[in-house]
Amino acid sequence: MLVRLRVHVVTRASEIPWPMVLAPGRGIAYQLLAVAHPDLGERLHEKGAGPYGMTPIAHGAPVFPGARRQRGRYAAGGRGVVEFGSPLPEVVEAWARALRQREMLDWGGVAMRIANVEVVSPPEFAGGRARLRTATPVVMKRGGVVPATVAARRNAGVVEAPADRARSQVGASGERVWLLPTDPEFPAYVQGNLRRKVETLGLQGTVTLESITWVGPKRSFGVGGGAKPGAPIEVGLSGDVEALQAIWSWGLGQANAAGFGWIQA
Repeated sequence: MLVRLRVHVVTRASEIPWPMVLAPGRGIAYQLLAVAHPDLGERLHEKGAGPYGMTPIAHGAPVFPGARRQRGRYAAGGRGVVEFGSPLPEVVEAWARALRQREMLDWGGVAMRIANVEVVSPPEFAGGRARLRTATPVVMKRGGVVPATVAARRNAGVVEAPADRARSQVGASGERVWLLPTDPEFPAYVQGNLRRKVETLGLQGTVTLESITWVGPKRSFGVGGGAKPGAPIEVGLSGDVEALQAIWSWGLGQANAAGFGWIQA
């Protein structure tokens, strides 16, 4: 069964510096694999998985429900949780073995004592439908090929506003441009990402993006490779139950291994 891990932690720190809210998670995920399943960790790091070389690893940000909130600071303190997920059972099993041998997590210089490691099973998604909300921003990057939705609008003579045109253009050097959920082509890119994830895992079913029902505030987080902008979203999905559970374990959008698009349990 596809699962996630919820790591219950305790810390004396009163905050996590914003640059460290997501950035340490990817390194910790690979450190744990290096301990419990080094061959798997090396293979995923070097080649990824499936025909697209995707990395089916995900994590959220540490959350401390009882911590005192202060404007402009990411609050920590007391008891909290950090979650890791993957649609590959062998990854989750390796994480669990490694975590149960550790007493502490070093989250970017913030010491967190491990109190418990809990296995979280996926929802049943009865009827092949799901409503998922992310706890971290969903990020999508436009590739060098203009998507069909943009091409159709241009062929129909739709005049883009300067800001929209700037976002939809790709520079001569082939650089990519970040998309936001309010961009008209964003759903098409999310749908393409869902398809590639299902194909990466070799699943027979499909997942379809039915709707985006909520968009949260835009936020950028600095991780490996620079800052990535996005926004949390809530979506309605339909499809095969196993495929929906895989997405729940993996996340929405790109850069899930860096902590983006983490789905609330």
